Amino acid sequence: MSYFASVLARTGDRWRGIEITLEDCESITDIADVALDVPGELRLVLIEQDDEYAAIVRIDNDDDDPRVFLSDGHAADNYPVAAMIAEDLTEIGEAEPGEDADLLSDAPPAHDSAPFGDADIVEDLGTPAGELIGMCAHEGTLPIDVLVHLCEKAGCGEMFDDLRA
Repeated sequence: MSYFASVLARTGDRWRGIEITLEDCESITDIADVALDVPGELRLVLIEQDDEYAAIVRIDNDDDDPRVFLSDGHAADNYPVAAMIAEDLTEIGEAEPGEDADLLSDAPPAHDSAPFGDADIVEDLGTPAGELIGMCAHEGTLPIDVLVHLCEKAGCGEMFDDLRA
């Protein structure tokens, strides 16, 4: 099982990025600690594994808790990194039209393919929640395509491509 993980950190309007390893990470807090080693005001940890899922962990200097998004909850049943991430997340639900439903519900014991976590995670970087969820659900869109798209919208697409090369 191969995965790609990187930290993209922004200071002002400048981005810097490095590839990272998650071998020693046992929690989202551990992933956040790895990201905090990269200087910046905002850090995105971007993870993709075997064309099965993408994960985003966001750490902002002004927020104590990392924000997290997992593109496919089913990946938590098969991939240790996805399982670790899903442990702290709740499933993103969809309300019926006209229904005043709570969009977050408890995750089921066996995960389905719905995205989990904070879909607003990159909204201020140009990718609204609906667009992020829509890309995850779109047949034929690979998880890496989702990450490339959000990086392009955030202004760090070329840097992300260089890291993956």
